[in-house]
Amino acid sequence: MLHQLFYLSAMKKWIFMSIVLLFCSCKTLYHLTSKNRNPVALTGSAFYREAVSMDWRQRDSFALREILNGNLPEFLNLFTPVPLSVTDSSSGKTISATLFVTADYLSIGSNNDWARIPLTPMAAQIIADSFHCFLPTQKLVDDIYKHAVVKLSPVWMFAYRDSTPTMYHHHLMVEGLRQQRTGLIAGIKKDVILTNQLINTSKPNRVAIYGWHQPDGKPIQPVYTGHVNRYVDYSHGIRLIYRRMKVNHKWMDVAEVMNNQLLRKLITYEAEGAILRYTF
Repeated sequence: MLHQLFYLSAMKKWIFMSIVLLFCSCKTLYHLTSKNRNPVALTGSAFYREAVSMDWRQRDSFALREILNGNLPEFLNLFTPVPLSVTDSSSGKTISATLFVTADYLSIGSNNDWARIPLTPMAAQIIADSFHCFLPTQKLVDDIYKHAVVKLSPVWMFAYRDSTPTMYHHHLMVEGLRQQRTGLIAGIKKDVILTNQLINTSKPNRVAIYGWHQPDGKPIQPVYTGHVNRYVDYSHGIRLIYRRMKVNHKWMDVAEVMNNQLLRKLITYEAEGAILRYTF
């Protein structure tokens, strides 16, 4: 009898711990940050009002502090799955994978008052590292656009492109076109991306951008590394991707995937595999 009671007690503890671990695992996996947004944190419009006269360093630092403190709209905190696949030419078998990405670009504020925030790759990399994420490659930008449910044509701005007011103005214009549609959105920004072109160059300290897909799926912006890394304008966007992805139902870190000659084709067009982070 005592043996049976001990067994039942042990089983209950095991089941309880399994549920706890499963819950924690899912929360860690599917949520960008475990921090709850402070209800009195800055809204998106308030952020831009305070940042209006800041230079790029000040604006980066300001945004970095808010985002790392969990000042994100709730909808951005939940990852969205994006399916990927590649065919093994030697066996003819298809390898399937699932990537987990933010539904929109990095933003600050509440669900009722939020705004997208363009950032330098320096700030973006700190945020990505803090949230166990990485920035997209050219291929992943294409894949995200392919599977987006809200595809908007690029909106051009022609004056004061790198000014803070222009960044907010562009956000408001995009919101006017979005018309409160929800889900994975693409086509509205040039992504800050990872590419070997950042290291295979005589010009260091660059930012790589790509995207701004048109309705026909063709990007306006090819991969470009002409800007120094401190340059950021209204068109730049930071999309975060969770480092762990499912490959044939097995969890793998993006570094493992990139180091595999076949699997790297899931995430990059580049033969040698793109770099996995910006270094400064």
